[in-house]
Amino acid sequence: MVPLLGAIIMALPVQAQLASNPYIAKSNVTWTTLGANENDSMPLGNGSLSANVWTEQNGDLVLLLSSPDAWTETGKIVKLGRVRVKLSPNPFTSANGFTQTLKPETGMIEIKSGTNTLQVWIDANNPVLHVEAHLDQTATLQAGLEMWRKTQPLSAFKETDNSGVMGGDNSPRTEPDIIFPTQTNRVTWCHYNPTSFYPYLLKQEHLESLISKMNDPLLHRAFGAALTGPELISVDERTIRSGAPAKYLRLDVIAAIEKQVSSPAEWKHDLDALTIKLSKLNIDQALQAHQKWWQNFWARSWVQVSGNEDAENISQGYVMQRYMLACSSRGEMPVKFNGGVFTVGHDMASDTTKQVANNHDADYRAWGEWFWNQNNRLLYWPLIATGDNDLVKPWFDMYLNGLTLAKAKVKTYYGHEGASFPETMHSWGLPRLGDFGKNNPTNEIQSHWQRYHVQGSLEIIAQMLDTYDYNPDKEFAAKSIVPFADEIITFYDQHWIRDANGKILMAPTQSLETYQLTAVNPTPDIAGLMAVIPRLLALPANMITVKQRAAWTKTLADLPPIPLGKTAKGKLPPLGVGDTDGIATILPAEKYDKPGNSENPELYVAFPYRLFGVGKPNLELAQHTFAARRSPANTCWGQDGTQSAVLGLGSVAKKAAIAAFTNYGDQRFKWFWRPGHDWIPDLDNGGDGMITLQLMLMQCDDKRIQLLPAWPTEWTADFKLYAPYQTTVEGHVQDGKISNLKVTPASRKKDIVILKAQ
Repeated sequence: MVPLLGAIIMALPVQAQLASNPYIAKSNVTWTTLGANENDSMPLGNGSLSANVWTEQNGDLVLLLSSPDAWTETGKIVKLGRVRVKLSPNPFTSANGFTQTLKPETGMIEIKSGTNTLQVWIDANNPVLHVEAHLDQTATLQAGLEMWRKTQPLSAFKETDNSGVMGGDNSPRTEPDIIFPTQTNRVTWCHYNPTSFYPYLLKQEHLESLISKMNDPLLHRAFGAALTGPELISVDERTIRSGAPAKYLRLDVIAAIEKQVSSPAEWKHDLDALTIKLSKLNIDQALQAHQKWWQNFWARSWVQVSGNEDAENISQGYVMQRYMLACSSRGEMPVKFNGGVFTVGHDMASDTTKQVANNHDADYRAWGEWFWNQNNRLLYWPLIATGDNDLVKPWFDMYLNGLTLAKAKVKTYYGHEGASFPETMHSWGLPRLGDFGKNNPTNEIQSHWQRYHVQGSLEIIAQMLDTYDYNPDKEFAAKSIVPFADEIITFYDQHWIRDANGKILMAPTQSLETYQLTAVNPTPDIAGLMAVIPRLLALPANMITVKQRAAWTKTLADLPPIPLGKTAKGKLPPLGVGDTDGIATILPAEKYDKPGNSENPELYVAFPYRLFGVGKPNLELAQHTFAARRSPANTCWGQDGTQSAVLGLGSVAKKAAIAAFTNYGDQRFKWFWRPGHDWIPDLDNGGDGMITLQLMLMQCDDKRIQLLPAWPTEWTADFKLYAPYQTTVEGHVQDGKISNLKVTPASRKKDIVILKAQ
């Protein structure tokens, strides 16, 4: 079996590009002093293998290795391990002339002292991290594996009777990592899942009849790495060093993640084969191909803003968010909103049981291992306009791979067809046990934040449809979008009764997390169905069946209207009862109670569903609704930026973009965004900022491409963004006017509408 991580990355070809990004080199980040600890790290990655890289005061180089696919038997995402690299003598300890530079342009970190250089890079096309030392004088290199989790030798690993765990009677414990016996030129370790949390969760959630019918995503998963390199020899099972002093030294860290292997020994066999294969690659040619991948990546799209300090900060933040997603979203699983793969921590005392925000190991993250749809979606929306379909793919795959289980769950719980996904879920689509409730005797989620919260699936359909509009992949539409959308729409159609007028009556339900349990006909769900069903019906006739077309058309006709009310003082009516003398606004639901969170569900009609917006009817109604919103917020998953940009409110969108891209974290790499509600780096924050900036520049409505719908006249911009119908739009904006406009294909230039900047 070929290691999964190796297979995915090596399968990606290096493609030629005619264009290049003329602005990316401006985004280098340089530090002039050594670091102290993990809070002084820089991010590096190829999408499946990643690392926080830092130096310490003694000159050590430290690599904290990670992957979006490293999931233990308990359903927890963890690090691969930590590697400490020592040079002796070390030419990088001098304060004179020391620099450490992150170069997003080439996906590399370069450390210099005089003419001594360390290059650290993770091959964009292979699952290997390289540390290359080019030195004036000869030195030795030593690399050591450091683990904070429990470890055991391979000889101590034993398959035990797991009938209770695998039958769902007990929850598994995390087994120790495995350290393999010393080899002549290699240090090797892995984590192997001999058991799985999956059957226990299914049984707790009354789905035990499905245990034998579904593929367990955790059982026998294995992940780890090997330390090796030219002329390196093993010292012991955790340490490797150079056989003799040299001016050129190289460490290779080769990672392998497999979905299922029969044993740790099989994983080791596959890793050894991969190591032999990679050792035959020419390092200079590999570096050239690596740099070419990054050149092609940055040539896809760019947004460069200037004009004042805020504009410069926005440009840098935009690049860093996209860079971090490129470093971490080319694996099997999507990257998580709450820290992604770049969380850090330190060793804990052996008797420490509770970890908190300011005292935790590298595997800790606030909000845990689950995926919140409303949070994670913000990472992936902007990657559609940048043409990064390869980075969006894991996000879609998580839902597509979970569809069979989601259908079976609905059939088991409710006895009808269709599928639904909860707002907060494991990667296989079931609610986390903390929300569902341990020993919960019912089928309902106990958490009042999440009980009826399923509208995120509609947003997944909207994202898929945008991806298809931008790049019409008929196979993706026929085999992914249509089957997924059909099950979600079927759920909405069959799950609810009709009212006296024959309209779907969604109750009891909720409007996002804000209006819980007692809402009736929530606006986000209605808007989502109104947005996606007409687009699905517009797909080529041979992609959808007559039965599907009829069912979708009927569901659309059966939808209740978007709830409307009135307000006199610029605030939403407190209990859904409008002031009849006030201004008309859109409501969060037809009926609702007091708010329990700080979202603005009524504005989902603007973003993400774009029923209202610049150039569309009734814009003023949506703008009044925005003015009456309860919860203004600009950072983390705050919704002001995205929604105001869609509605053409340029000054509000500008303020939100500045806030998002200057919401710096406390770590030295300040684009590890501050945790507004989540964790470090708060990737919601940068994603929200990217969406806002893109919508300020360009908004697309079928063939119409509107430029500058919410753009400030004082900002200058150079941009290249993607639009529907396989179109790219490039241009220069200055003083509110566009020049150097290039539309590809040229036939699409007739669809451009240039609006007046604000």
